[in-house]
Amino acid sequence: MQQLNSVEKRAAVALALVFSSRMLGLFMLLPVFALYGSELAGFSPLWIGLAIGAYGLTQAILQIPMGWLSDRIGRHKVMLGGLMLFALGSVVAALADSVYMVTLGRILQGGGAIAGAVLALAADLTREEQRPKVMAIIGVCIGLSFAVAMILGPLVARWAGLSGVFWFTALLALVAMALVWFVVPKSVQKAPTAETLALPQSLKAMLKHRQLVQLDLGVMLLHLMLTAIFVALPQLLTNTGLSSVKHWQFYLPILVGSFVLMLPMMIIAMRKAQEKGFFLVAIALLIAAMLSVLLLANFIGLVLGMLLFFIGFNFLEASLPALVSRIAPAGQRGSAMGIYSSSQFFGAFLGGLIGGAVVQQYGNQALFIVLAVIGLLWLLVASTLIIPERAQRLSLAVAVETELAAQQLAAQLSALTGVQEVTLLLTEQRCYLKVSSAEFDPAQAKAIIAAAEA
Repeated sequence: MQQLNSVEKRAAVALALVFSSRMLGLFMLLPVFALYGSELAGFSPLWIGLAIGAYGLTQAILQIPMGWLSDRIGRHKVMLGGLMLFALGSVVAALADSVYMVTLGRILQGGGAIAGAVLALAADLTREEQRPKVMAIIGVCIGLSFAVAMILGPLVARWAGLSGVFWFTALLALVAMALVWFVVPKSVQKAPTAETLALPQSLKAMLKHRQLVQLDLGVMLLHLMLTAIFVALPQLLTNTGLSSVKHWQFYLPILVGSFVLMLPMMIIAMRKAQEKGFFLVAIALLIAAMLSVLLLANFIGLVLGMLLFFIGFNFLEASLPALVSRIAPAGQRGSAMGIYSSSQFFGAFLGGLIGGAVVQQYGNQALFIVLAVIGLLWLLVASTLIIPERAQRLSLAVAVETELAAQQLAAQLSALTGVQEVTLLLTEQRCYLKVSSAEFDPAQAKAIIAAAEA
């Protein structure tokens, strides 16, 4: 939090709480629905998966449009509307007496797709040099919300049943709305749109960018595997003799242990510039996790398998967005991250659908075979990934009137030592640079821009 001003600190904490409280509510169903939803009409393994993953479908569809809408009508309005829809979905699921209505509630929950608006507001409220810190604080809180959900979900369900879980998530939504209304600072200026939100004209190019497509596929498969596992895992734990009220005793040490063991991987990968090697190791850990559950077929197998899985999951969950941000062309990070987020949530939907269908037709063991095969295919695709060297991103205001002048200015900036990419957007009157910080001299770029404006 050092060097953040008072507004940035307030924005970081408030937005992290808004984002993580919403994700906490979404995640809490994962460890409990397969056990506590059995009394609902229409309950089956397929509908377990659909109910667990349904939120991902509406999240994937609405993530980018809701970001665009926040640019038109304001971040706060979109955030409040999204949280209201999330609360409504929670109430529908809490009152449901059938698995179909629970699934409808989850779809409504996912309709509150406010991630783009939250991150865009975080960018609006922070200086460019401090923005990565604020984004990191939000990211850490999202990760913590998953860990808390794995522990809190079984405890709340044991105390108040499945409906109690949804009433609790509705309460979380109301708390988040209060934070947006009373605590989150109002935006007085906007950050450069292209770096924070998806631009329609950039989406097609992002879908043709090979490296970004590989990363989008990766996060989709990662969350497919995560969601699919929870179609079977709660019942497998119960079958080993661990009562549902004690499931948190399984999740807590697994999540803490996986985080502790993941940290050295992150540190070595960054300091030794071995990101790709550890990236592939993390995917291999996912595969090993599935094989451990399959081959040992007992409680020890579940412990080892889930420990390996969450070591790999935590590493990849932290690494993938960082790689997307690094690889995205200058001035198109918003579009790249928009497609990435949609892929992430679509993976959650596919995981529920595939996991439920496989368990219903072939049983729990077949699910882990399918997930191991998916992991192996991902490993093969990821082996061709090219990770570029680290680069700094700069955003500079310009004043150019014609397309020709913009092209000439971009050409001059591209010729500077250390400049890797230049994107100049006339509509924003802004130039985006991707540069090597060791070689680039920002004074030269500013002098060129000043001369062009003279």
